[in-house]
Amino acid sequence: MSSFWLALQFLTVIPLKIKEVNEQKLAWATAFFPLVGLLIGLALSGINSFLCILDFPSLAANIILIVFLIALTGGMHLDGLSDSADAFLSNKPKDEMLSIMRDPHIGVMGVLSIICILLLKIGLLDTVPAPEKTSVLLLMCLFSRWSAVLVMFLFPYARQEGKAGIFIRGMTPKIFLAALISVFMLTLIICQLKGLIALAIVSGCAYLGGRLTNRKINGITGDTLGATIELTEVVTLLTVCIL
Repeated sequence: MSSFWLALQFLTVIPLKIKEVNEQKLAWATAFFPLVGLLIGLALSGINSFLCILDFPSLAANIILIVFLIALTGGMHLDGLSDSADAFLSNKPKDEMLSIMRDPHIGVMGVLSIICILLLKIGLLDTVPAPEKTSVLLLMCLFSRWSAVLVMFLFPYARQEGKAGIFIRGMTPKIFLAALISVFMLTLIICQLKGLIALAIVSGCAYLGGRLTNRKINGITGDTLGATIELTEVVTLLTVCIL
């Protein structure tokens, strides 16, 4: 159970006091990433239902939802997206890209990436019909956290040391299978066959993103995991809108 609390602590800003922590429990925390994603989606769905009761305009409600999502996750995935954008769009060698990701300052490309991703989320959410919004919010948060597990399983860690390295190096087929079963079952419950089609498309996009990252820096990092989560949220919204 402590692995679940570790996953919740890692993916959100919820303060938790976990007494016993070791590498095995940290590695198994990734198996609970989809479940934590579902809980985040449930929180968003609850807020959306409350805003509907108050008869908030759709655009205003969507902005509030995205702001709450940023607050709940501490904006760390957006930070990873901006760092990755600054690095990958710099056209520098691998070592310099990794250094740029560790630079606490944000560049122009990083700012633009954050603006673009937020506008896309708000705009795409605005196209979702009200009766389907709950399931879309659930899938968005579920798939995005699953995508992080997928790329951690498929690609190596690009650094010698770092916080994300414990999760990535500790990933095993057994942990990956546990996450896969959970995301499969949860998707089936939420959206049945159409949801599974969306899951396949989103997983394919996450794999392609991981391959691109691996080609550029010979692996993945904590920043690129954050970028994967942010981009997968947008890909999920695009996919469900098309389907």
